[in-house]
Amino acid sequence: MRLVTWMDWFNKAELVPINDSRVGEMAPEVSHEDLHEAIHVVTPGGKIYRAARAFRFLGLRMPLLFPLAFIMWLPGVIWVAEKFYMWVSRNRYLISKIFGCKGACAIIPARKGHDKGKG
Repeated sequence: MRLVTWMDWFNKAELVPINDSRVGEMAPEVSHEDLHEAIHVVTPGGKIYRAARAFRFLGLRMPLLFPLAFIMWLPGVIWVAEKFYMWVSRNRYLISKIFGCKGACAIIPARKGHDKGKG
């Protein structure tokens, strides 16, 4: 999440913690277990993207992620990206320990010098 916040130069995303009271209003059909398993993006129109598809959606709105998001539209790439995303998701705490992130999965970084982003 720290990396997503840093790459969001134009404040296109608002990161909402899973325990925020707005989550139930934003995505009432998404279970608490699903929210723990993967990142979700709720568009201004109410469409929900999950896991790698959420990153693809965000990537098309963030200059540094645009090339990766574009590649994820090629046939078959999103399937591989979803498999990779789920592996990372299942191992995120171990990966955080390896890279010394200390609770990185539990903390949403504050934006420095920016107003709140838009959904």
